[in-house]
Parts: sequence; C-alpha cells; structure tokens
Amino acid sequence: MLSKKLSEVIAVFKTRKVVIIGAGHVGSHVGLALAQSGEADEIVLIDIVPNKAAAQAMDIDDAISGSICGRPCQVREGSYADLNDADIMIMSFGRTRKKLEDRLDMFEETVRVANEVVSHLKQVDFQGIMISISNPADIVCEHIRRKMQWKRNRCFCTGTGLETFRLVRILTKATGYSRNSLQAYCMGEHGNSSFVVWSKVKILGENFEELCQKDSKLAALDLADIQHQVRVAANFIYNNKECTEFGIANVALKLIKAIFHDEKIVWPCSTALEGEFGQHDVAIGVPCVIGKNGMEKVYEVELSPEERGEFTKSCDIIRSYLIRSNEVK
Repeated sequence: MLSKKLSEVIAVFKTRKVVIIGAGHVGSHVGLALAQSGEADEIVLIDIVPNKAAAQAMDIDDAISGSICGRPCQVREGSYADLNDADIMIMSFGRTRKKLEDRLDMFEETVRVANEVVSHLKQVDFQGIMISISNPADIVCEHIRRKMQWKRNRCFCTGTGLETFRLVRILTKATGYSRNSLQAYCMGEHGNSSFVVWSKVKILGENFEELCQKDSKLAALDLADIQHQVRVAANFIYNNKECTEFGIANVALKLIKAIFHDEKIVWPCSTALEGEFGQHDVAIGVPCVIGKNGMEKVYEVELSPEERGEFTKSCDIIRSYLIRSNEVK
C-alpha cells in the first residue's frame, strides 16, 4: 500500500519540462511567457549561436526573481539530449522576415535548417508533443513530422492561432464589443491565404451574420477590409519593429496550458488532414481539440461554399510547397 501511495504522489508532482529549439525573439518570449505563468517547472533553451541560449535563459531567470510569477522554475541552456525526458518541444528556429518579404520566401532556407534539426532529433528519444512556430509554419511543421514519421496528434503548429488573435483584436475595435464577447477564428495557411470563417463568428453567443440583419452598425462593416487587416498585420509589425514575438508567444502558451491541463479547447492549429474537409496530403490551420494527448481531434465545421473555396485554394498552395520540400538539400 505504501508503494502505491508513493507512486500516486510522484505522479501528482511530476515536473513539466519544455524544450525550446531556437532562442531568438519568438523562442525567448515563449520561454518568458511560460516562466511568468508558472506553467513549466523546467524550461530549456537551445540555439545554434554560441551562448545565445545561455544569455536568454539568464535574462528570463532574472525576470522571474520577483513575486509576479506563478511559481519557481528552472530556466537554462541545454542540448538535444534534454528532449529525452521533455513533455513539450517548441520549434522556433529560423531568422526573422525582411521588409517586403513573404513567409513563403523563407521556404528553402528554413527547410534546410529543419533538415539539420531533424538530424539531431533522430539521435534522441523524444516521446512528447511538438508545437512548431518556425515560418513558413504549416510547411516546416509537416516536413519535420513526415521526416520523423510521428503521428499527427503529437506534431502540429500554431497555424492560424495568431491570425485569430489579430481578428479578435480588430473585431473588438470595429464592433465595440469586448474580446470576451467574441467567438471567431481564421483557417487556412499561416500566411496570405488565411481567411476569416465569417459563418462561424459569434457575438455574445449569437451568429454574426444573423446579427448583421438586425444591427445596422454591424451590417455596415467592411468584411473584406477586416480580412485584409488580419492578413497585413504581420507586415506592419515586421516593417516597423522587425519581428513579431509577443502575440505568437501567447498562442504557444495557450496550447501548452491546454495540453498540461487537458483542457480540450477548440482552437485553430495546423495539422495533417486525413480526409477532413475533403483534403489529404496537406497540413493546414483548422479548428482542433487540444488536450493532454496533443491534437486530439480535427473539429470539422461546415463551411460556406465561398469559405470552402478559400480553404481549397490555401490547401493547394501548402501542398505544392510540401512536395517541393523533399527536394531541398
């Protein structure tokens, strides 16, 4: 009986370990968000630049010395061997976008780095869940998953989660409703072919399209302009501060929390499709159920004919790049 009780206590107090590959703007802010929230007991940073991960870890460790954080955690530089007992791995390697550059313009360069990362992953025994952020996000994540032959539930990317954050911000300003009153999300590529699923937008629980028939202010909104604002938000940020970091870090944190606490949230992530929405051989942003087993289910919603057309177009773009990714050396 004593040994059984002891094992139960050990299970309850199991530490939660997150390893972050790439300690740049995005990776470091994911680490900071994790440390400040108290969601991880151990945070390990890895970077190809000598001492960069160590410096970022030290800076994060300084930030959590006060009383604002959820609870104490260990933050340090590490190596790929740390993945052997890690719960979650965050992929955030790669350079930032340049002015006027599209995410897809980074394709070959980032896939080359991904191939190098894969060579390291094959030397360790990682059994946890991978969440990828590196751009072009949908393509890089699926490329790694296929190379590692991992099941889709334990290898997915943040997808259109950041577009969804931006959509809610823009809708709040346009409608006057608080963010907590809105339910909305984007689907498709994390990029220029993403789209707002207007048929599923709700305000205070009511269907947006139906509300527009009763509310002249909502009916007057320029939906095409809102869609455009969502798509170009990243360009404005990149062109004026050279990187995005805060929003995407909190998207990653949201997913990590959902996994650690088995929240079963429905949230748009990029995952490999196996017939859902009539699509195969592609990974793209769709509503997913996120829980302790990672991406536990694709939440297949009914799309309008126009939305289905947008989705098909976005799938075709990603699929073409996935085919090309095998040719990158």
